Amino acid sequence: MNLDEYRACLALKHTRGIGPKTWRELLIRYGTAREAVADAHMWHMRGVAGKGQVKAFLSRGWENAVEKEFQRSRNKGMEVLCFSEDGFPDMLRHIPDPPLYLYVHGDLSLLQNPGVAVVGARRCSRYSTEVAEQLGKELARSGITVISGLADGIDRYAHMGGIQEAGRSLAVLGTGLDLIYPARNRDLWERMAADGLIVTEFAPGTQPDGPNFPQRNRIISGLSLGVVVVQAAVRSGTLITARLAMEQGREVFVIPGPVDGPGFEGSHQLVRDGATLVRGVEDILVELKTILKSRYPESEAGRGEDEQEMKSGAGRVRKKLELTSEEQAVVMLLEQGRLQIEAMGEALDWEASKVSSVLLMLELKGGVRQLPGMVYELVM
Repeated sequence: MNLDEYRACLALKHTRGIGPKTWRELLIRYGTAREAVADAHMWHMRGVAGKGQVKAFLSRGWENAVEKEFQRSRNKGMEVLCFSEDGFPDMLRHIPDPPLYLYVHGDLSLLQNPGVAVVGARRCSRYSTEVAEQLGKELARSGITVISGLADGIDRYAHMGGIQEAGRSLAVLGTGLDLIYPARNRDLWERMAADGLIVTEFAPGTQPDGPNFPQRNRIISGLSLGVVVVQAAVRSGTLITARLAMEQGREVFVIPGPVDGPGFEGSHQLVRDGATLVRGVEDILVELKTILKSRYPESEAGRGEDEQEMKSGAGRVRKKLELTSEEQAVVMLLEQGRLQIEAMGEALDWEASKVSSVLLMLELKGGVRQLPGMVYELVM
């Protein structure tokens, strides 16, 4: 962690009149918060902030708040990931109002994994909790990280399903990282801290105030390829997350509920507004495959391989698809025959989550297929 960059981010955060959209403009323009604050007197001339914002920053009214948050996070030994740092998730950088930094605890590699949010009501039916847990489990088994808000109800069960499998789970809090809310989720919080990832943009000690949660929800959707709504009432936080996802250009999926079932009115409204009705993970993966193919178009990357290699399964896959170096390593390994994830991890000396992530991308590109027992083979 770069403490100077963190301090500069804190200064921007605690300047009255400067918010996420201006933060993003400044970080994109200057590259780092440090460079941005060093040139604050020129912001208006460069067209990245108004005169009032420049005046507010140069008055240094933010100093006490910055020192308080900085010292509290340092005293608690918290890890911070800033917008300009390499590990900050790229998808989150590109939402209209990204956070300047995230407090993080757990496995940071999950921020680079493809993620899908599973959200819904706190007060929900037994049917919905079973669906949420099964969805979480099957998504994570496919190598996708399950993202939710560590609340009661759907959030809890989605995390419980995801944390059991290779893709695991990521929680975005509406409080400080040092608070467990609700307290009855302590068991899940501890499991997530050990085997998943917990993140928040809120300062240590931040209480679970109502306005925090809609603000938190933009990060849940921003980290995700898509958002799955399991159960939503009207005028609910779940609908806020879904609307934010649509504004961010994310896919929104809805699990159907009883037509006249209480607590599903919001879900049905989302379908009327254009969300995709899905029955399970297979439908979700079909939609994600389309999105990922648009990001990883087929190319002539394999041109130039010799005839011997082109006769192999790996050569045909590389000829057909544009692969990263990591994907090529997996393809070469699978050329020798079908393998389980664990065996591939041992052969490549990779964590299971990394193997699952690479396999997911290959599967969505049509390069490999999953067989029963978490066994994979090349698609010829």
